[in-house]
Amino acid sequence: MEKKALITGITGQDGSYLLEILLNKGYEVHGLIRRSSSFNTGRIDHIINDKKYNDQFFFHHGDLTDASGLNRVLEKIGPTEIYNLAAQSHVKVSFDIPDYTAQVDALGTLRLLDAIRETQIETKFYQASTSELFGKVQETPQNENTPFYPRSPYGVAKLYAYWIVINYREAYNMYACNGILFNHESPRRGKTFVTRKIVQAACKIKENLQECLFLGNLNAMRDWGYAPEFCEGMWLMLQQEEPDDYVLSTGSTHTVREFVEIAFKELDIVIEWSGEGVNEVGIDTKTGKTVIMTDSNYFRPTEVDVLIGDSSKARTQLGWEPKTSLRKMIRLMVSSDLKKIKKRGY
Repeated sequence: MEKKALITGITGQDGSYLLEILLNKGYEVHGLIRRSSSFNTGRIDHIINDKKYNDQFFFHHGDLTDASGLNRVLEKIGPTEIYNLAAQSHVKVSFDIPDYTAQVDALGTLRLLDAIRETQIETKFYQASTSELFGKVQETPQNENTPFYPRSPYGVAKLYAYWIVINYREAYNMYACNGILFNHESPRRGKTFVTRKIVQAACKIKENLQECLFLGNLNAMRDWGYAPEFCEGMWLMLQQEEPDDYVLSTGSTHTVREFVEIAFKELDIVIEWSGEGVNEVGIDTKTGKTVIMTDSNYFRPTEVDVLIGDSSKARTQLGWEPKTSLRKMIRLMVSSDLKKIKKRGY
């Protein structure tokens, strides 16, 4: 049977890598995109502009807030696999737009599942779940059996999505999986996410195009992996005999402060810290200039302090494992951004 995939959120970091993976495996791939007056396909333009994919890759306009539109797309395509990656995915922003976050991240997932049920297509469904479900962690490390305690509107919306996937799996015998993915980064990460923000600022400071980087909680600890490897894990989840839920993580955790130090060190800038709390600053030891400052505006109302995952189940059952170290991933990100900044001059 011809393998045909539908990806929501195809223009995002994960969508772009998953698109490449599926095309290389011979899939016909369909992407759901929202109508926009400006182009937002930068991450996948290399695919769009490559004529060899003209008969293998297709776009469809749609939105997770439009149930009838989702039904029409599923009926038209008849995908054998659906990857729901679309979301309002910025945790801090979810506090400002909680209603919209719930409409897309929670009810958007329900609308897709219900569209599968109503159209009665034979398909496998992947839901992009998140380590933010663990929030105020109840045990360390976190695995598939760890109790959830989300600490943001984003986390709460994703919690609904997680359980509605399981409910539809059990109620309607659907092949539906949750991938509880811990943080995963790459050169394609959005510029408002802290990892890419740090890397881009470090490159600009190195090139004398920016004076200072403003950050929130430097003590927050995250389990950071490399996005393309995590996208391979998504595909593996839909290749099993029975649907299940899996944690994907590296099993090591680092502070935002450590991430900053490694990124700047890649550019031969050594950071020395001074002060505490909101008064903490990072100083370039060579120039004596303050290049990092703490800004309370970037603190979340309810913080998630430590996330570290146990992906033993995925490693055992899927044969999945992360290969790229944090340092190597940061090196890739720095190299990519430095090249772009030098080329553009800003």
